[in-house]
Amino acid sequence: MVVMICGMTYSIDYFNVRVQREIDEWPVGIRASYRNIAARVVEYGPDLGLPLTRAMGNGLFEMRAHGREGIGRALFCTVVGQRVVVLHAFIKKSPQAPEADLRLARKRLKEVGNGQGT
Repeated sequence: MVVMICGMTYSIDYFNVRVQREIDEWPVGIRASYRNIAARVVEYGPDLGLPLTRAMGNGLFEMRAHGREGIGRALFCTVVGQRVVVLHAFIKKSPQAPEADLRLARKRLKEVGNGQGT
């Protein structure tokens, strides 16, 4: 997904095919919300603020998708060149993001920083 705005291009990439597949398998309402947020990120950049995006600290951010079926989270980072990389995605089943999901996203964040991943 790429859009050119005032000379700046924002793109969304996925850490791997599994992350993209996970989002593609979300319930239709949550997936539609995610796609709406992702389109805004492409157009305006990743710092949309609440309720759409939120900083999680140390370079990790989340897209906050909502649907009548529940809540989805796509954890992402930004990389040089106006690139957003979705590191991990999951459907929330509790008020806070599970620690295992945050650990996995932070591990992938380090890999992206070292030139691994996508």
